[in-house]
Amino acid sequence: MTTRVETGGRLHFGFLNLSLANERLYGSLGVGLDQPRVIVEAERAERVVCTHDRAREYVERSCSLLDVPGADVAVRAELPVHVGLGSGTQLALAVLAAVARAHDRTPEVRARAPELGRGGRSGVGVATFESGGFVLDAGHPTERFTTDRPPRGEWTVPPVAARHDVPTDWRFVLVLPDAPPGKSDEGEDESMRAAVESAEGGLADRISGVVTRRVLPALATGDVEEFGAGVAAVGRLNGAWYADEQGGVYRPPAGAIVDGLADSPAVSGAGQSSWGPAVYGVTDEARASAAEAAGRDALDAAGVDGDVLVVAPRNTGATIED
Repeated sequence: MTTRVETGGRLHFGFLNLSLANERLYGSLGVGLDQPRVIVEAERAERVVCTHDRAREYVERSCSLLDVPGADVAVRAELPVHVGLGSGTQLALAVLAAVARAHDRTPEVRARAPELGRGGRSGVGVATFESGGFVLDAGHPTERFTTDRPPRGEWTVPPVAARHDVPTDWRFVLVLPDAPPGKSDEGEDESMRAAVESAEGGLADRISGVVTRRVLPALATGDVEEFGAGVAAVGRLNGAWYADEQGGVYRPPAGAIVDGLADSPAVSGAGQSSWGPAVYGVTDEARASAAEAAGRDALDAAGVDGDVLVVAPRNTGATIED
């Protein structure tokens, strides 16, 4: 019997706080996407069989965590890697869930994500895998911050502070420029440590004000214009923390693409997802075609090639079927 797991990517709009002077560190906000998707299939086996280089490590770790002898795993679809859509977490958790189901085990993705090296700073990827929607996580107590990355598994995934379904007629235009990948692994750790150690604390108060007075009320009332303007403001304020690490409020060429999208009446707000280079724009079903055209115009204006997608939000977690 074959188990099939499907999940979507996610957008990461930014963090609430990077300053060691404030009480809680990190606290991220983001949203689950229906496309592009990760699709993983698994069958019970007596040893690990997997030809996908990145997935094989997760298969081996999952079998160890679940105390099962092996699994035959295939990756049928995957997210673009290190562009800001959460490819590592979604692949790791999809593999864990598929292997667990193949052996009639409970995956316990939140508890086991740290053992797969996922969910240390941001809990958005784990939370959207669990239940989709818009997620604001609670971050960690600031006193837990360490200059060195904790050993794998020696952390917990930030708990969910708020979750809300995203209106089904909202859309997100994704602009994926042909550009070097965003930061990951040791490079990301070094940049995050530098950003945290130099972060100005007053920005956190401004971001919290935007989230509580604009982003969350906009979700509750279905106001796409205010939501887009709010998450775009969160991204710009976060960019001040990262400017020394990525060469500006947004990393090149994301800044030029954000500017291009922001000028379009079809887009309510635009920003960079995580370390980029993916750029998002907030729109709705009625403006989707115009927003997609604005994305292509933004690529042309920036002088780079790339892909443009318009995708729906995903308000459910991963699907697991036999």
